[in-house]
Amino acid sequence: ISQPPHLHLAEVTASQFLDIWKHFDVDGNGYIEGKELENFFRELETSRRGAGVDPSNPQFREKMREFMQKFDKNRDGRIEMSELAQILPTEENFLLCFRQFVSSSAEFMAAWRRYDTDRSGYIEANELKGFLSDLLEKANRHYDEQKLHEYTQTILRMFDLNGDGKLGLSEMARLLPVQENFLLKFQGVKLTSEQFNSIFTYYDKDGNGYIDEQELEALLRDLYQTNKKEIDAKSLMSYKESIMSLSDGGKLYRGELEIVLCKEPIV
Repeated sequence: ISQPPHLHLAEVTASQFLDIWKHFDVDGNGYIEGKELENFFRELETSRRGAGVDPSNPQFREKMREFMQKFDKNRDGRIEMSELAQILPTEENFLLCFRQFVSSSAEFMAAWRRYDTDRSGYIEANELKGFLSDLLEKANRHYDEQKLHEYTQTILRMFDLNGDGKLGLSEMARLLPVQENFLLKFQGVKLTSEQFNSIFTYYDKDGNGYIDEQELEALLRDLYQTNKKEIDAKSLMSYKESIMSLSDGGKLYRGELEIVLCKEPIV
């Protein structure tokens, strides 16, 4: 196995953090889990104690259980990127500072709206820079142009999964804590563009190209029933609120909703 990078450091930089992540998330599914998790914990223990660790030792299991109790915030038995950010002290801790800035998906969507200036469903690298500098100012972090460039590059390396130099909404949403990432909730109900168009047309009765909050609620409820998925009133309200943050003064335009509900934005 290649040597795990940087685990022995007291603090890691944003890009070292990413190297560590990529090293342990072997299958690239956005989680360190199963065997990956055991390897990660073993390497972490070894680097902290400066000596080898025996995973078959019951004490190792016990320590790993305590470790997961402390860091696996949403109790799904695996470590996601935001949880790793709390395990490894990054010098900038810029992931956590992102967290303070957008603690809910509604705030995230509102921030997204501000920066996706051309409404393309993507934030391009130059828009991302504005997004991050805003974020750092809100969190009272001092930074210079060079740091800002490094952050921008790191975020792109982290989340630009298809390497096109821009971030889609669902890529950026991976920065949110899992329980807040309502986009993940729609993974099972993604629509093709044909399905989306016919649904939108159905709810946009007067054909003016947008729907309002009530229509959105009916549309979401329909969507869940069609897909035979249960949804409770509280979740429905919070999804609705998050999606309405993309709206323009209460008008939710076709393009905005499409970003959330379709597999790929229609180009």
